[in-house]
Amino acid sequence: CSTSAQEARVRVEGQEGSVLNFCANNYLGFCNRPELVGAAAAALQTHGLGLASVRFICGTQSLHKRLEEQISAFHRTDDTILYPSCFDANAGLFEAILSKDDAILSDSLNHASIIDGVRLCKARRFRYEHNDMAALESALVEARDARVRLIATDGVFSMDGALARLDEIVRLARKHDALVMVDECHATGVVGETGVGTTEHFDVMGKVDIINSTLGKALGGASGGFTTGRQEIVDVLRQKARPYLFSNTIAPPLVAAASRAFE
Repeated sequence: CSTSAQEARVRVEGQEGSVLNFCANNYLGFCNRPELVGAAAAALQTHGLGLASVRFICGTQSLHKRLEEQISAFHRTDDTILYPSCFDANAGLFEAILSKDDAILSDSLNHASIIDGVRLCKARRFRYEHNDMAALESALVEARDARVRLIATDGVFSMDGALARLDEIVRLARKHDALVMVDECHATGVVGETGVGTTEHFDVMGKVDIINSTLGKALGGASGGFTTGRQEIVDVLRQKARPYLFSNTIAPPLVAAASRAFE
């Protein structure tokens, strides 16, 4: 195990000196960046360690609202909802917004959290071959009688680093009147000209309906996740997403550090 802060070089128990760390998701080196550590320490003094509450009872501070506004501005979306992790964001999404009358079209190499989230809802499931746009279009045609068709994909696939063909996915979604959801966990902060993610890289900002991502990789590496997107979708999630309704709010020091990361 490590005996030092998460950095490019870490100290390991039983090992003399430091070793190079190639396996963290600390893409921007923010895990131990003084500005973020300082923001967390300051919030610990002013806003406390935790809130012992879910968001909608007494677990919302000005810090949480500010971070949600920052994320929305960063992605140029209507609104944002925070979760304890992006796994929770994916787990809470599909069940809250889809029914048995709807359909989900999911890339075959999507992250486990998307797969588990899909399993929690009653919508019909269509699994298309990885980044195969012909297979996706075939599934869209097959699901044409569904009330809502939602395409779900990772932005950057974590096992091999491949990028979803998001420009083509958006084109097909518009052709077949479908929604698009993208998980940007491995893209936020590092992909696109300003680090917005694959939506920026493929020039489809404003054309993706739902973006889920994490605060636990490039943006400080602690914990926290979010869904950002269309106002009506976020409004439903605040009322129906179970991980949001039944999990403690993100700790104030972590929220403050994430805000500093976006700055």
